[in-house]
Amino acid sequence: MFQQGLSGLNAASTQLDVIGNNVANASTVGFKSTEAQFADLYANSLNGISGRNPGIGVTVARLAQQFSQGNIETTNNPLDISINGAGFFRTVQDGAIQYTRNGQFLLDNTGTIVNAQGAALTGYLATVDGQILQGAPVPLQIDAADLAPVQTTQANFQINLSSNSTTPTVQPFNAGDPRTYNKQTVIPVYDSLGNEHTMGLYYVRTGGSTWDVYVANDGVQINSQEVMRGVVTSEPVVAARTAYNTAVAGGDAAAIIAARQAYASTVGGAVTAAATAAGASPAALAQIAALYDPATSVGNVASNTPDLIDAAFANAVNVPAERAGSLIFTKNGLIDSAAMQAAGSTLPFNVTLPVFPDNGAFLQIPVALTFDGSTQYGTETSEKNSTQDGYSSGSLQRFAADENGIIMGQYSNGKSRALGQVVLVDFASVDNLTPLGGNAWAESASSGVPQIGTPNTGGMGQLRASSVESSNVDLTEQLVDMITAQRVYQANAQTIKTEDSILQTLINLR
Repeated sequence: MFQQGLSGLNAASTQLDVIGNNVANASTVGFKSTEAQFADLYANSLNGISGRNPGIGVTVARLAQQFSQGNIETTNNPLDISINGAGFFRTVQDGAIQYTRNGQFLLDNTGTIVNAQGAALTGYLATVDGQILQGAPVPLQIDAADLAPVQTTQANFQINLSSNSTTPTVQPFNAGDPRTYNKQTVIPVYDSLGNEHTMGLYYVRTGGSTWDVYVANDGVQINSQEVMRGVVTSEPVVAARTAYNTAVAGGDAAAIIAARQAYASTVGGAVTAAATAAGASPAALAQIAALYDPATSVGNVASNTPDLIDAAFANAVNVPAERAGSLIFTKNGLIDSAAMQAAGSTLPFNVTLPVFPDNGAFLQIPVALTFDGSTQYGTETSEKNSTQDGYSSGSLQRFAADENGIIMGQYSNGKSRALGQVVLVDFASVDNLTPLGGNAWAESASSGVPQIGTPNTGGMGQLRASSVESSNVDLTEQLVDMITAQRVYQANAQTIKTEDSILQTLINLR
């Protein structure tokens, strides 16, 4: 007779325990509340019909976790990640796979993304080029290495060249004389070591809808003094200068002239070799050849002193801007590819930029120039947009996961690349996952096998960096349930008290 009341007390006590646990975890990130579910009990009668006898109480049928979405709250930690929708983070600790909705992560001393319990977040790693390597999920480790430089190979110039422009009155073109061109634009380019150089383009209207395009290394053209320092200290040139000084000391005029001519020839050969290695233009090489040829040189450097010869060659080594090709436009102001091809100026214009990086090695930068989106309209000549595909090296500054789980690293050179991708896991029956504590669950026989996928695809939720999913415990609801459970406990206690009173009456019968 006490069975019903006693089972009611046990059930109400269990419900109060569940409510207490929910309330205690109201601030636990990623916590999912639990609901106590009950079932009535009936004893089978001898004839097999149980409906003709009173029930024998209540039992706790199941403690069901409620996997409803918690609120998303922002934080200041870029490694805090929330899931908006279905799925669990997949973590591994000591070889054991666990699943969690708590996205509070940090980096350990190896650069691995872990949670407060030391479990490593798993996902897909990325190559040095930022390509995601999908396969079996592995612990995600942030690669803090510098981003390698990329040499410029292509550059696009989007510009409007005014149809009202006139042909320059001063000719021929001279990069040092603004009167010889209509417009100059510049763009940074990078060599294979990541050193930045400035490439300049000059636009010269030659008449009608045709514009000549010249290219140069503004500010970092082949440094003539650099070349000459290497030339004048070379063994053949030093020997030729010594011979000249000996001739001067001897006082023989014919010997002095011969020594000057020999010095000029020696320097000319050395400069030609150095300028060729540096990528000097054919025009510059022809100028050098003329300078050390007494018959054709202006001012006949062979009759000057070695110092004047060196100065003349230094000026000749500078690589002038070179004509890359001609842009031709249609009557509608768009690039006329057919007319350009007929004129032998097919896009892209392929140019080679000579550069002296800091290490002194001669590097060349072949660049393909395109002019996608360029026009010849009646508005002012103006540069719209210029882009190129090279960049310098950069150090990792910050990183964060996007809605698709891709962890993007941002570098000091302004570039970014993928460092990895977080994976999510879902189950056919999340209600049957085994709770482990520490905000984690484990797969069970009743949950089904884990279904691994990437965020924002195949029904998986979206990720949001610098945020967490708060507990889904509704305190107001829990407090109301607590009052109800208290009343149920009191009522069941009263039934036991009443049964005891009746039993006492029976005992007192005489």
